[in-house]
Order: sequence, then C-alpha cells, then structure tokens
Amino acid sequence: MRIVAGELRGRRLNPPSNIEVRPTTDFAKESLFNILRHKIDFEQCVALDIFCGTGGIGFEFVSRGIKQVTSVDVNPKCIAFINKTKEQFGVNNLFALRQDAFVYLKRSKMSFDVVFADPPYDMKDFDLVPDMVLSSFVKPGGWFVLEHSKKRSYTKNPYFVEQRHYGKVNFSFFQIPEE
Repeated sequence: MRIVAGELRGRRLNPPSNIEVRPTTDFAKESLFNILRHKIDFEQCVALDIFCGTGGIGFEFVSRGIKQVTSVDVNPKCIAFINKTKEQFGVNNLFALRQDAFVYLKRSKMSFDVVFADPPYDMKDFDLVPDMVLSSFVKPGGWFVLEHSKKRSYTKNPYFVEQRHYGKVNFSFFQIPEE
C-alpha cells in the first residue's frame, strides 16, 4: 500500500502481516480522491475515517492537506500501526482512536465535513452505518462516502448522490444539503 498523491505521495504503508484487514486498493483510493477533490476543499475540512483499519484513507487525507482527521477502529494493532506510522511520517493532525465504531457513533458529539467508512463487508449491522453517520456526523454541505460490496445499494437513501465501482470496491456518496 502506498500514498497515491499529495505531500506524502509515494510513502509506503507496511502494516504487520498479523493485522487482518481489507485495505482499499491504491487504484480505488486514487479514484476516490480524484472525485473528492472536486467536491471538497481539503485545507478547510475535518474528516472522520471509521472502521479505518491501517489508516490508508486517513493518511491520504493528511497528504492532501486536510485540517484534521480522526481515525477510529476497534483493533488495537491497527491503532498502534497508525500511531507508529504517524510518528514516522511526522504527521500531527491525524488522531487515532481505539474504539468500536458503533460506540463512537453513539457517543461522539462531533460533526465533520467528510466522513469515510469502510466496515467489514460481512459485518452484521453494516446497513445501519449510513443512517447513523448521516443523522448527526456530517455537517451541512458535507459528504459521506461508504465503501461496500456490489451486493449493497443505497440509491433509496434521501442523501444518496452517486455510486462508483472499481473492481470489487464500490463507493456510495451521500451529501447533507446546505442549510
């Protein structure tokens, strides 16, 4: 895995082999961020990356100059890897929290300009994630991106904007209207 663009472009993320995650492919990440750069001003945004795994998306945000990223994952090995990598890269605007994403979504009072979620595709409560995020975590005018398998569709969600697929990776984009 590598960071595909920005200040940290080309830096490699080398997680230990004992971390069981499904990282977003470099091709899908590059496509995702090409879409997002036309939708948001990274330098003015704060982001949330839930079910962050090894933090690839969070580091992509940082590399593109985002103000701040909060990365949340329940796996202590993932959080330790992110913190180690953050230190190696000299990153000070990415905060890694070890917490169950659903607990975080129930307790946090923060809202974000952009939220990215990449839950395990076979997770039991997967379909609860969009409503939980969109109900209070995305600022007006902000974006939510959900990575999912092709088996899922969110076109009936009132905030759904579009879906893109890149191989086995699908992204659904949602936007909260401006007030």
